[in-house]
Amino acid sequence: MVNLTIDGQTVSVETGTTILKAARSVGIDIPTLCNFKDFTPEGSCRMCLVEVVGARRLETACSTPAAEGMVVYTNNAKVREARRFVLKMLMSDHTFDCMSCYKYGCCEFVDFNVNCIEYDALKEFGTERIMTKAIDDSNPFYTYDPNKCVLCNRCIKVCEHLQCNHILAQCDRGYETNINPVFEISRGDSECVSCGNCIAVCPTGALAPKQFEPFAYTETVQTVCPYCGVGCTLNLKIKDNKITDIYSTDGNVNDNLLCVKGRFAYDFVANKDRLTTPLIRKNGKLEEATWEEAIALVADKLREAKKEGPDAVAGFSSARCTNEDNYVFQKFIRTVGQTNNVDHCARLCHASTVAGLAKSFGSGAMTNSIDEIELMDVMLVSGSNTTETHPVIGAKIKQRQQKGAALIVAEPRKIELAKYADVFLQIKPGTNVALFNGLMRAILDEDLQDKSFINDRTEGYEAFKEFMDTKTVEDWASICGVDPDQMRKAARLYATKDKGGIFYSMGVTQHKTGTDGVMSTANLAMLTGKIGREGCGVNPLRGQNNVQGACDMGALPGDLPGYQKTANPEVVEKFEKAWGLTLPKEPGKTLTEIITGVGNQTVKFLYVMGENPVVSDPDSNHVKEALDKANFIVVQDIFPTETTEYADVVLPAFVYAEKDGTFTNTERRIQLLRKAVEAPGQAKNDWEIIGLLAKELGVAGFDYQSAEEIMDEIASVTPSYTGVSHERLRNGDRIQWPCLSKDSEGAKFLHQGKFTRGLGAFMIADYIPPEDQADDEYPMILMTGRILQHYHTRTMTMRTPGIQEIAGDPFVEINPETAKAYGIQEGDVISVKSPRGKVSAKTKFNKGVMEQNLFMPFHYGNSGANHLTGGQLDPIAKIPPFKVVKVQISK
Repeated sequence: MVNLTIDGQTVSVETGTTILKAARSVGIDIPTLCNFKDFTPEGSCRMCLVEVVGARRLETACSTPAAEGMVVYTNNAKVREARRFVLKMLMSDHTFDCMSCYKYGCCEFVDFNVNCIEYDALKEFGTERIMTKAIDDSNPFYTYDPNKCVLCNRCIKVCEHLQCNHILAQCDRGYETNINPVFEISRGDSECVSCGNCIAVCPTGALAPKQFEPFAYTETVQTVCPYCGVGCTLNLKIKDNKITDIYSTDGNVNDNLLCVKGRFAYDFVANKDRLTTPLIRKNGKLEEATWEEAIALVADKLREAKKEGPDAVAGFSSARCTNEDNYVFQKFIRTVGQTNNVDHCARLCHASTVAGLAKSFGSGAMTNSIDEIELMDVMLVSGSNTTETHPVIGAKIKQRQQKGAALIVAEPRKIELAKYADVFLQIKPGTNVALFNGLMRAILDEDLQDKSFINDRTEGYEAFKEFMDTKTVEDWASICGVDPDQMRKAARLYATKDKGGIFYSMGVTQHKTGTDGVMSTANLAMLTGKIGREGCGVNPLRGQNNVQGACDMGALPGDLPGYQKTANPEVVEKFEKAWGLTLPKEPGKTLTEIITGVGNQTVKFLYVMGENPVVSDPDSNHVKEALDKANFIVVQDIFPTETTEYADVVLPAFVYAEKDGTFTNTERRIQLLRKAVEAPGQAKNDWEIIGLLAKELGVAGFDYQSAEEIMDEIASVTPSYTGVSHERLRNGDRIQWPCLSKDSEGAKFLHQGKFTRGLGAFMIADYIPPEDQADDEYPMILMTGRILQHYHTRTMTMRTPGIQEIAGDPFVEINPETAKAYGIQEGDVISVKSPRGKVSAKTKFNKGVMEQNLFMPFHYGNSGANHLTGGQLDPIAKIPPFKVVKVQISK
């Protein structure tokens, strides 16, 4: 510790603390433009000059460390005059069009002049210059105006230290100095990911969104991002019932960082294509109808279907809807529909996580909090292109790596994180189980396992060890197609570090052996004792904004809310008593089984809320054929989709910004949505629509008046949500389940001291090759997945012009050497054919894709990769394979 005096106050701070931080610790504010989150203090703006008694010159407070006995003056006449001089210099090279500036009303530059320096003769210094520097408008989402730039370097710091993209630098000299991507290429041609985080920290409006309008908001509403499972906090600027801008403050999980979707992709909310009135199919065409007509027709068809028995009714709930919506939906299907045939898209992404981790640990969810990444000494990422699919978590992983943590990446493609990895294992597609087994074999070979943890907290180890003795590291490495020495190096890194986390997503789960892959991650964590401690765990990254919540709410055929099993008579009796309604006793069908049932017409009535299975499900042609034969389909959505083309009734619903409710993010955190705008036309809240149907059918128990009332009911029947309420969330409580009481904030990490199932279970998981293997007819292997710019089936993101400019067309990634062998140039349109279908797309060269492999995103409707996918289901989780598809290509 060091002691110093600042403006007469004695201050004690840790050695190495800057004067700026020391002053702020006692409430003394020192103005600064360049300092941002205390990254790389450099004093570049010189606004934070202070006098240190005995020093030969004024010092910059943000870069000068406090020293024992130091006497500092932060606001005397000498300091004020110096700041006044600095401000003159900055002002002389600044364009003043304040009334049309993005930062009007919140410009820190103006605030310094008016509030801090009390200086208003802005242009007395030097010669007034006419600002003629070219504005860079090459990025689809924002502009850079060097005439407003004060060279504070904040954008460089956020790009370098938080987003960790490292693309910006100061260029040129003197009056011509500006901030541009390295090598002075345009922002549009750079590797900028358009996160907009530089815009958020710019103090002057030099960086501004293209679509902003001056004076463009009258209120701000805080809510939660509707895209991936990270659950970033959003602040929506509202004017005339329209979102005009988005930024983030007080982020529970995202530290105010956003990605391109969260910051810019809000055009869909007020898009002209929104569904605004109910539609009924008449003479083959969807025609406008009244709510009374639509509800009456749906109710009549449900009554008819119920006469055929429990298999005749089914429903798809939605990972994009709120917890409250999903709870009411599954309650409706089970009580009014009298069937457990309710499922949602988790069946296609993390059903194997729920099944696998439940077998190993007793519960299937992310065991750590996102904040714990900063505590990890080693991070193992496999089956996740994290920087594209969960961008803020990807940024946090890069931040931690930059601070010295080890990073291991095992992927079939050389993803961005591979550039930062201490060890990168480019495994063959579908060899995840072999990868984890190889790492564990290497750990056992070097006697690096945590024996005390294994003895005290696990069972099944002896049988597991016996299985592990059947193969060598070389055997497993050969299956994966990697160097066994590199596999050993990765294993040694993971095992020898104190705290470490495993991060995976659908590259592990979307296989016929997905459950085995998930259990293998659990085995690895238990083998090394990296579970049940802060900063240690297994972390499935959930893909959509509320896929965790939809599972929690019981939108699964075998689970009531809180994963209480439908096969348990005591659970069924509990819910029958709570709801005052009879529940079905027969087991329910999964999503893929329901689609087959629709096709063979055993399912007579299908209710789809916020899902687009024509694009998201495997083997799209099979889905289309099934829906084409359907007896009756009702779709509840916000836009016309590929699935509404098959609907008999379409019901218009609210988007996230039009409703109150909650989402549960990937780390089990329950967060509050707040209504910001009114919905268009006659659109209604999802739970309200379900209530209207229940009322038409004469069933009580659905006459809710608010989402808050629904959450209170959820808390009363769901043990892990017992302490959750909208009131607590409004008051700022940060709640993660399990939250067992009203005075608890839940569990930051899981399995401390004891696993949910008691002892953790080592599960034997041998490598089983994927069903699809390259052969003479189909000599290549296709991998599918998501990209940064788009979300799920593009229903929302395709309405943002900037996203369409960057990623508007379907594409297939191919290694340049493979393309050369086929005579293909980059940008050529090629056909990709599998045993299940055929699509066409432009080629995009990527050296990170192995030769004879391809990658294709699934987002693109009739050109989406799911026309090619399909095959054997995981026997436990019933998840279909998406990641290994044998294909042929042609021009």
